[in-house]
Formats: sequence, C-alpha cells, structure tokens
Amino acid sequence: MNIDIAVVGKIKEKYLAEGIMEYSKRLGRYCSLRILEVEDEKTPETMSYKEMEEAKRREGERLLSKIPDQALVIALSIDGKQLSSEELSEKISDLMVRGTSHIVFVIGGSLGLSDEILARSQMKLSFSRMTFPHQMMRMILLEQIYRAFRIIKNEPYHK
Repeated sequence: MNIDIAVVGKIKEKYLAEGIMEYSKRLGRYCSLRILEVEDEKTPETMSYKEMEEAKRREGERLLSKIPDQALVIALSIDGKQLSSEELSEKISDLMVRGTSHIVFVIGGSLGLSDEILARSQMKLSFSRMTFPHQMMRMILLEQIYRAFRIIKNEPYHK
C-alpha cells in the first residue's frame, strides 16, 4: 500500500518533527509512506474573504499537482465523516481488499482546503468538530494510520 500525506506548509516545531519522524519510521513496516509538502500562502489578519479564497485556491493547485491521477483521495475536513480508530482501520483494510494501492490524505493550511481539493477527494474525514493546528494534525493523522495498520494486523497497541 502506498500512502501519501499531502500537506500545506513545513513543520517548524521540533517536537512535532520528531513525532512525525517516529510514526513515519514505524509505518515503514506496513506501507510505503511519503509526505508531500507544498508552500503555504501568507495569511495576514486583514485578508478579505476573496483574498482568503484565492490563497486557498493557490494552495489547492499546488496540492493537486502532487496527487497522482489513480490515487484515492481522503481530505481532512472539519465537516467530514468522523470515524473511530477501528472504523478507520476497516476503511483502509476494505480499500486494500478492493484493490486500492494508493491513498493520499490531504491536510490543508490555516485557511482550510480549496473547493477543487474537496471535489477531487472521494472522502472527507474529520477527526473532531474542534479545530487543530494543521501542523499538529500531520502527527495525529500518522499516529492513527499506524494504529489502523496495527489493528488490521491484529497486533497489540490500539487498546
């Protein structure tokens, strides 16, 4: 299974970078993982709605350029479907059984995801109705993918 995490922006905090590195290393046993970063747009506090939408569109274009045509896309979105860890593992397992070999999870920047990214995705996934920093969400997502593979393989960890 090939899994890509397409994200806006770079990780600045050392503790997040270390956590991301750790879960990336652990996932190496279960899948081929790539983290695909694109540049984020500057987002001053005084942006108009139109300027925010334009910034999201530009970030979305950069993200779309990283997504292979044949990949199944799961966009992280606050209005997406909420799953338990077990349900996420079932979803990934079901996709593998059905022949899906490439999943791209997409995490937007501070403004969220463009309409073009949401239209390209086959599923919208929400981790909570709360908002998390997009940089922290990268580590949380990797941990949950790792947990999902441990559940799929019936290995201890997820309890």
